[in-house]
Amino acid sequence: MNTWTSYHNRITTPQEQHLYDHLLLCVELEPPEHVVERFRVLFIEGVGYPNRQIVEVLDDILAAKDIEHYFRYILNRCCHILINRWQSHLQLKSAIPTLIDCLEAGPTGAITELSRGRSVRRLRQLVADFRATEQYLTLRRLAHVIIGRDQRRELLGSRPLGTLIDRYPYLYEHCLVSEDSTPEHQQTVRSIQATAQHKFEVDLSHYLTYRVRQARLQRQGVNDIADCLRPIENPTLLNDRELVTSLRLFSEHRGDGSSYRDGARRFLAQNCRSASYQDFKQALHGYLTAGIDPAYGNRMFNQLLADYLAALSPEHHGQPLNDFLMVRTCSQLFNFLVVDSAQNPQHYLFVDLINNVGPSLTTGLLLRLLLICRRVKPYLERRFSILFSHYESTARDTVTWLVKMLENLNIALSLNFGCLDLSHLTAI
Repeated sequence: MNTWTSYHNRITTPQEQHLYDHLLLCVELEPPEHVVERFRVLFIEGVGYPNRQIVEVLDDILAAKDIEHYFRYILNRCCHILINRWQSHLQLKSAIPTLIDCLEAGPTGAITELSRGRSVRRLRQLVADFRATEQYLTLRRLAHVIIGRDQRRELLGSRPLGTLIDRYPYLYEHCLVSEDSTPEHQQTVRSIQATAQHKFEVDLSHYLTYRVRQARLQRQGVNDIADCLRPIENPTLLNDRELVTSLRLFSEHRGDGSSYRDGARRFLAQNCRSASYQDFKQALHGYLTAGIDPAYGNRMFNQLLADYLAALSPEHHGQPLNDFLMVRTCSQLFNFLVVDSAQNPQHYLFVDLINNVGPSLTTGLLLRLLLICRRVKPYLERRFSILFSHYESTARDTVTWLVKMLENLNIALSLNFGCLDLSHLTAI
């Protein structure tokens, strides 16, 4: 039984509940800056808290058996009691990064309450240990999302990749939720995700409208008027040429039957009604490699893919294709094409694909697979969250390949699973 399961199965102690109720009352009655200061004094400094009863409650918690295993969950719940309240009020959201900054800053004063010296030292050590947990990492990511891109225009490429997380809503449910997240927090994350996704689609639509108007005026020979249009900033980290290329590639409004959606429909119509599992895998190989440059595919990739597919569930080869086999095969292919797991984060093939066929066509390969089995979308998102976590502290200008993939996937998912209308794209 792991630590979280053990903690989850135990009964919340009266002392813990008293602490939670106290914080809930404070956040309901007091302004955020007062609550943040309370939190800092109670948990970070450990001395000088005005409510002596709560101090005694905290000392009892710190003296409990196995507290070094459980404290991360207690402190995380305390944080989320405050965060869930502030998150539901737009004018209070700015307090969330301030709260999380308290955890990072550490104590500033000496231990002045000598009778509590042992308890305070234990508290400070447990809070320091908390900074190395999944729970703290999730809180830091949430802070980056709340801060948002508009307050980070000045950031340089030397900043960590993790500061870009607000740009990628499809990562939120995997990167902003930890094992002990409450249903309330999970709902909060889904709400943040929906808002961020809508904002990206609106920003992209405004940018495209601007580009269409600009192109139309230039074709009409009125460049002076085109130059007077209010510029709309490209909402991605791709340059304008890369963005337009990706939009055209992933759009379903290509009009010539060559869109990724059209290809997926044809594949499903031809191969999923009466095919055996073995026949399906052979057809799937051709469907996927059709989007790969033969010069690259014939060198190594096509054979690697064929070998991997052949090894998937050979005991089912003679059986008709069913939903279970479809989902299992597509999810396993994402392991092969992107990354296997957080425990085995090898992704040499993925990087090789990007280096040889480019980020947009690599994204197209993943989209081909996703469009024939939409149920594995969370699984693909999980693969990218593993890579994001793996490189989170890396300077983003050293993983440009991953940034471009994250941007391209954001566009591909928005076009094929969102509400973007790009029927006017051909006017650019």
